[in-house]
This record gives sequence, structure tokens and C-alpha cells, in this order.
Amino acid sequence: MVSDNDFRIHSIDALEILDSRGNPTIRVMLVLDGGTGAVTSVPSGASTGQFEAHELRDGPQPDSAPSTQGHTRYGGRGVCRAVANVRDVIAPLLVGQDVRRQAAIDRIMLERDGTGNKAGLGANAILGVSMAVARAAAAAAGISLYASLGGSGARRLPVSMMNVLNGGLHAANGLEFQEFMIVPHGAPTFSEALRYGSETFHALRSLLHEQGHVTSVGDEGGFAPKLAGNETACALIVEAIERAGYRPGPDIAIALDPAASFFGHEGAYRLKVNGTPVTRTSDEMTALYAEWIDRYPIVSLEDGLAEDDWAGFAAQTAKLDGRLQIVGDDIFVTNPAFIERGIREKTANAVLIKLNQIGTVTETIAAVDAARRAGWSYIVSHRSGETEDTFIADFAVAMGGGQIKTGSLCRSERIAKYNRLLEIEHELGSEAEFISPFLHA
Repeated sequence: MVSDNDFRIHSIDALEILDSRGNPTIRVMLVLDGGTGAVTSVPSGASTGQFEAHELRDGPQPDSAPSTQGHTRYGGRGVCRAVANVRDVIAPLLVGQDVRRQAAIDRIMLERDGTGNKAGLGANAILGVSMAVARAAAAAAGISLYASLGGSGARRLPVSMMNVLNGGLHAANGLEFQEFMIVPHGAPTFSEALRYGSETFHALRSLLHEQGHVTSVGDEGGFAPKLAGNETACALIVEAIERAGYRPGPDIAIALDPAASFFGHEGAYRLKVNGTPVTRTSDEMTALYAEWIDRYPIVSLEDGLAEDDWAGFAAQTAKLDGRLQIVGDDIFVTNPAFIERGIREKTANAVLIKLNQIGTVTETIAAVDAARRAGWSYIVSHRSGETEDTFIADFAVAMGGGQIKTGSLCRSERIAKYNRLLEIEHELGSEAEFISPFLHA
């Protein structure tokens, strides 16, 4: 019989590991008095909003190894300070706490941090522990993480946005737009949707080979060919969908993440058109997207404008709302206060949800709740620097939003999330739901 003591924290430890880009990140190991253990690993982004929670890095420190003296350890990206904060600061605070009290534990860490952006302890240190607390609570109760976080009603499998072509900060190939994704929303089940996506991914690989492109991949597993321009990527995806035997739109749609903060600032957006640099205004970018929506089965547009372009986002939403999902990522950074502002100003109609942008499980759920109250869509998302941790797969099912971004159909740190969702679908059996959020496509 499980007792209350079985849910109390016995120890917390951490270590420095590597993410999918070979950069350091943090892993947290938490053990309860009853012997249950939980391990979590924290991701890291490349395209980051300026108001994201602070990821604590060591900065320039000489490597102490005799053969490498004078070199900077991991180029300054080490996380030894964050690891030390878990071991020496957070662990003593939380030993003896009941992991079922997620909000209280997260609040203890935030109060100890004492900053608005978690710069004191580091969002990576805080989040690693917060996730471990949630995972340990589920394990000690003998239930899956998605059921622990979402309750008995958590049974909706998400439609995936699968990154098949990379550009921007995720690939050095000259494309300004960061992500071109396929969305197999017309499949009857999650497992079938995964098959639709995989077959289209391999059809795209064949097309690229035939056209003489290399098929190396970017940070999130999408191909990174040197194409003539951003629109060429959309045309290629449509051709790949058809080659795989599916209907562009009803079976598999397209989602875009231009990540416009990469090429835009203060309402000016610098792109290349047929090799010629062109500067567009916010309104001109929105007009361009409107033209593409007419030509291609695009159902979602994320960060089509820069993070500082609140007026442009509002104008874009006024023009395109009802035609597609307009998603804010860098502009909201999973921060409930920014999301509430966006709701008031009608800045978007959807929000991207990233645990490490805000830094605790409790605050991430609050961000989802804000979107729900407004009737907005929300998409649980990975980061470009990922690990094998599958927390977000369970989190997506727990939150019930019906959408997830977790990368392409290759690279094990991406596939791990898809495989976890297959496990959840199998566990739910006939209770599993798979409902397209894009019924108009």
C-alpha cells in the first residue's frame, strides 16, 4: 500500500549531459522516500525569444585539463553552475516535500530564485527539477505521466507538425524561413498520421535526390537543401505529398514557421527573391502569406512577423483570421502575461507552448489555461537542441490541445517523442482520440 511518505522527496541530483547539437544541458535525477525514481533532461533552443526565461550557462572558463589549458570549456556553454544550483541550493530546499504538490514546489524554487526571468538559479536548473517532480508523482502513483497531469479525460493524441525542410538558424542553406512542416491531420489515427508523414518524408528525399540536392538534415531533422527560395520549398512539399499518394490539404497540409525575428526588426523584413535582397514591411509580408495560402494548403503560420512587431501581428490576425492558425512563439515565449496581452490586443489566435521558455511545469500549464480561456489553439513544442526525454509527448496528451511540434521523421531525439505517443495510443486503446484541428483544410 502506498503511503504519503512514498511521495516525499528523498534526494535530488544533477549532471551535465549533451543535447542533440552536442552542447551541454542538464539532467536531473530525483528519488522519493518510497524508492521511486525520476530522470529528466532539459532541452535548449537556437531561435530564442528575447524574453525567454534565462538559461544559465557557465560563460568563459578555462579548461582545467593540462593538455587544453587556455581553451574555454565547451565554448562557454557549460552548465556546471546550473548543476551546482540543483545540488547545493534546490535539493536542500525540496527534500521532504510531497511531489503531488507541484505548484507549491515550483513556487518554492521561484521564490528562492528571486528574479523575474529565473536568472538566479537558471531556468534550466529549475525546469529540470520541476519536470522530475511531475514524473516522480506519476510514477509513485503507478500511472502514466499524461494521466497524472491531465486526469482521466486525457486521451486526445496530437496532430503533429513534422519539420521536413529547414532554413534560418536551423540550417546554413540560404533559406530565411526556418521550418517548413507537413501536417498529416487527415489520418484516422495517430499511428496512421505518423505513417503518412514518414512516407511523405521519404518521397521528399527521393525528389531532392532526383533534382541533384543533398539530403543532409538540419537541427530538427528536416532536409536542408540549397533551394531557389522559400516558396520553392512549399512547391516541393506539395509534390512530395502527391508522390506519396496523399491529397495536399485534406490528407496532409503545410505549416510554416518563418521565425521572422531572424530576418526582421522594427517592421522591416529582409529576404532574397531570386537572389536579390528585398525589404518588405509587415503588411507586405502578410500580403505575401495571403498569396501563398491561395496557392498552397497552408493551415498554420508561426512567427510570420518578428517578436517586437505587435502591431503587425494584430493587423495580420485581422486579415488572415479564419483562413489559418496564426501562432505566436517568440512574441509570447509561453509567458501567461504576454499571452494575456496578446488576447487583449488580438495579436494571434494560437500560441506555441515550450516548457523551457517559461521554466516550470506550473507556469506552462498556466499559459495553456490562458489560451483555453480565450478559445485559442495551443501547440506543445520541442526545441532545436533536444534530448531523448519524452516529457512533451505526455504533456501534449495531458493538455489536450491536439497539436505537437517535435521535429522531423529522423534523428532519435525527435523519433523518441513519436514513439512515446505510439505507446500512449496503444495504452489508451479504443479510448484514444485523434481529431484534426484543421477541419477547414
